[in-house]
Amino acid sequence: MSDARTRQNREQERPGATGQGPGPRGVAWLVCGRRTKWLVLILWLIVVAVAFPLAQKLSDAQDNDATSWLPGSAESTQVFDSAKAFRPEEVPAIVVYARDGGLTFADKRKIGADATAMRALSADGIQGARVQGPQFDAKATAAQILVPIKLDKNGWNHIADAVDKVRDRSGTTQNGLQVHITGPGGVSADFAKAFSGIDSTLLFSALSVVVVMLLITYRSPTLILVPVISVVWALSAAQALIYLLARHAGLTVNGQSAGILTVLVFGAGTDYALLLVSRYREELRRHQDRHEAMALALHRAGPAVLASGATVILGMLVLMTAEMNSTKGLGPVAAIGVGVALLAMLTLFPALLVIFGRWIFWPARPVYGSPDPTAHGVWARVGGRIAARPRTVWVTAAVILAALSFGLLQLKANGLSNADSFTGKPDSIVGQEVQAAHFPAGSGDPLVIVASSDKAADVGRVVAATPGVVPTSIGTPPGTAAEHDGKVLLEATMTARPDSSAAHQTVVRVRDAVHAVPGADAKVGGGTASVLDMEKATTHDNKLVIPLVLVVVLCVLGILLRALVAPLLLIVTVVLSFAAALGVSALAFRHVFDYAGESTDFPLFVFVFLVALGIDYNIFLSTRIREEAARQGTRPGVVTGLAATGAVITSAGLVLAGTFAVLGTLPMTGFAEIGFAVALGVLLDTFVVRSILVTSLFLDVGRKVWWPHRLSHEREEVAVAPDRTTA
Repeated sequence: MSDARTRQNREQERPGATGQGPGPRGVAWLVCGRRTKWLVLILWLIVVAVAFPLAQKLSDAQDNDATSWLPGSAESTQVFDSAKAFRPEEVPAIVVYARDGGLTFADKRKIGADATAMRALSADGIQGARVQGPQFDAKATAAQILVPIKLDKNGWNHIADAVDKVRDRSGTTQNGLQVHITGPGGVSADFAKAFSGIDSTLLFSALSVVVVMLLITYRSPTLILVPVISVVWALSAAQALIYLLARHAGLTVNGQSAGILTVLVFGAGTDYALLLVSRYREELRRHQDRHEAMALALHRAGPAVLASGATVILGMLVLMTAEMNSTKGLGPVAAIGVGVALLAMLTLFPALLVIFGRWIFWPARPVYGSPDPTAHGVWARVGGRIAARPRTVWVTAAVILAALSFGLLQLKANGLSNADSFTGKPDSIVGQEVQAAHFPAGSGDPLVIVASSDKAADVGRVVAATPGVVPTSIGTPPGTAAEHDGKVLLEATMTARPDSSAAHQTVVRVRDAVHAVPGADAKVGGGTASVLDMEKATTHDNKLVIPLVLVVVLCVLGILLRALVAPLLLIVTVVLSFAAALGVSALAFRHVFDYAGESTDFPLFVFVFLVALGIDYNIFLSTRIREEAARQGTRPGVVTGLAATGAVITSAGLVLAGTFAVLGTLPMTGFAEIGFAVALGVLLDTFVVRSILVTSLFLDVGRKVWWPHRLSHEREEVAVAPDRTTA
């Protein structure tokens, strides 16, 4: 292309050059105009001033009770709802005492005094009048006291306060007498402690990662302030909006979705900022007026950023089709967070950059008229070398990723027991082991059965005869109404630990038995039944949500690129990347971290985050390749596109991987596994899939990659020489 033609194209691209106003860049000029940039800043200052105090209340709006996690139509959820008519919603905390050589007289006196003291408790929902025990084992080496705790809207946060009150009365292990608080109440309290401060922990961890990575990427201590300010303001606005929807529109928010919200906003927002800054740098070298440079940067990078954001938002909204309430609730929360981040990065962020001017890039300010360093950088050389033998490169990369995928054989996404859910070993898990050694392992977390009152005796008999149930344990628990609306509530203790596979099998047998009782209309719930139903619902969600997300991403790519072949190739590469990331993660979990397994929703969450977020880099690359292909042909355009986007996409991948890796700071196995797998998958996308696999595939397929668009048959393409011409 001649210099005259280049100048002509640039003149035509200049806003207002045709005499018809800003045209398609009108919105860009509204954001970064000489006067309107200040209006954008003022509007965001007002938004943040209103949002900040509301954002601080998000933790108060969290719903961490059982129904916010359970599948809505499951049998255990129905039992949970029905049980409210018989007794207060409550969970038992079990205080376990044990001494290896047998309880002494002083131990027994202390245990009796503790039980008396606990009966006097009434704060934080403790049902002191209904405390049961102490109950001693047959060898008098252990005792347990059951303390019912009434639930409220604060879920496990409320239970944690109650357990602390009980611990104040019972004390802790000392002088050889073991004292532990376990049962559903104790485990819930330890979950609450693991999630305590999750918002601030993840916020400061993610912020630290973003600051360090931006400092490495930009090499400018001043420039990092703009994306950090923008993403923090976006997070506050998103949290405030979600709080209002949770309070007044019934949106479900729990500890899981609130934690992932922080990571998503920081990761996605920073990625969009990196792409815009990269394009803004290019335009600052071509245009003396920074307002014009930003308008063109927004016009050219905006479609890719919008498509990326739309992909993530739609991918998250697909989660609303899930059966699991926790997964379904995460969908709109995550979509709102990414949507607000996208809005901030397309309005507030460019306005701030233009307000600060070129000095914000200190000490490496882009000078008008200076050459673009990416034309002769490392990614230009990589592109030239791939262009020499593209088919060999993509086949080799695909074989390596496929080989890594064989690690999936080590994946054990069958759910995590309570003990395996923590990266450490909290008091409730120790107490669970002590209790199981001296009492029926299922005591404290019984099966709950709701049945027709006229068939109660028949139901009780078949439950007592079911293997895995303590026959003498069947009955109506203390403090429970005898009958309500023609129904009765019964409890049964299992012989197996409630979170074991044996207990799951017992639930299945009991359900089969009571469902066979004519006219009983019996349903089985309780903690173990809830976990079993969650696993079944997650299996259903995996089969439904994963294909839907693929369809959504394919549609977005097709609309953006106006092609069919390129989107299909990109989808295949991302799926291959997902399989490889999951395979390597499974090997690491088995042989490095020694995790017992993965939660049933682990593959679903990793897939959604990797596909919805990982496709970003393919969008950034493919849109730039398409832009360059229209000017110089597909194969030269591939090399130019890689050279232009390589550095920024690498930086974005490192930032996103780092923000997800901070999930490992939480003492929860599930979060640590998701953080590790997503971070690994993002790095694979960044350094292997996008830079090598996609580039070589596009080079090999050539202009047919744009079929059926006219680019697929428009012109003969210029040959791409190997490394010499691009170095």
